[in-house]
Amino acid sequence: MSAGRASVCLLRALQGQQTPVGRTIAQWLPKPGLRSSAARSAPRRPFSNTPPRAERKQAADDPNFTSIVDNPPELVRTGRRHGPGLIILAIIPVTAFFLGCWQVKRLAWKTDLIAKCEDRIVRPPLPLPPRVDPDAVEDFDYRRVYATGHFRHDQEMLVGPRMREGEQGYMVVTPLEREGGEKVLVNRGWVSKSKADQAARRAGLPQGEVTVEGLIRKPWTKNMFTPENRPDKGEFYFPDVKEMAALTGSQPVWIEQTMDPDYFQLLEYLDKGVPVGRPPEVNLRNNHVQYIITWYGLSLATSIMFYLVVRKPPSNITQRVRMNKNW
Repeated sequence: MSAGRASVCLLRALQGQQTPVGRTIAQWLPKPGLRSSAARSAPRRPFSNTPPRAERKQAADDPNFTSIVDNPPELVRTGRRHGPGLIILAIIPVTAFFLGCWQVKRLAWKTDLIAKCEDRIVRPPLPLPPRVDPDAVEDFDYRRVYATGHFRHDQEMLVGPRMREGEQGYMVVTPLEREGGEKVLVNRGWVSKSKADQAARRAGLPQGEVTVEGLIRKPWTKNMFTPENRPDKGEFYFPDVKEMAALTGSQPVWIEQTMDPDYFQLLEYLDKGVPVGRPPEVNLRNNHVQYIITWYGLSLATSIMFYLVVRKPPSNITQRVRMNKNW
């Protein structure tokens, strides 16, 4: 009880010694109307160094002034718009178009040629005259003829290699000696490489007088990839009619023997080494329609590309603003 009274007395004593807060703060505040000596002596600093707007000359003050609204900027491309590649791109469709037109003419020519050859091949065979003019052979290309004589197997020539159904072999070319001693070259057909030696195909060497029916053909043309013949070694890579005729003393006339055996006869011929002749049909290739589609398609595609390149809008990088000197 005595301790509680002592605490109350102590608190009352402390409250009596405290100073009001409001009175203490007021003592520290400066009195109105009084300024320090430093404040009175310091000069006033300007808020900005920019002269007043009235002192500056404005663009609108000029009577000849034109605003950007009346004379807007212009977007232009900088540098070269297109390089030399555009010239090449312009040449391609024109060239392809003319090549397509040329293939149209070639198609008409090849179609007419095939029609003529098919008309000749369906006609009955003609007897081959004793003497044939080499310059007239082209007019009788694919004409069926027949000739009688006997084969000169001692002058036989193998042209190749030639592939047939994935098997390597040769074309057998034998001069046919007719009555009077005149000879013509006969392409008897294909034999496999295993039957290239005459000793392996005795059944394919007919003796005595024979009648050969076939197609008279114009001389072959050698392409740039075919090697030259070497007749001194008995190697012939393509049928050079003039060279082979001079070598055997024959007329430069090429006859392709025709036959149309059934499957079992064909197997027998292959087994015995009998040359397999060609069927009596026209085998001229006519791919000009594909060439026409290819060239015209290329012309159309490159024309569209050329249009897109020319009409392509400039990118943001190549766009620049041309400064107007009249501002």
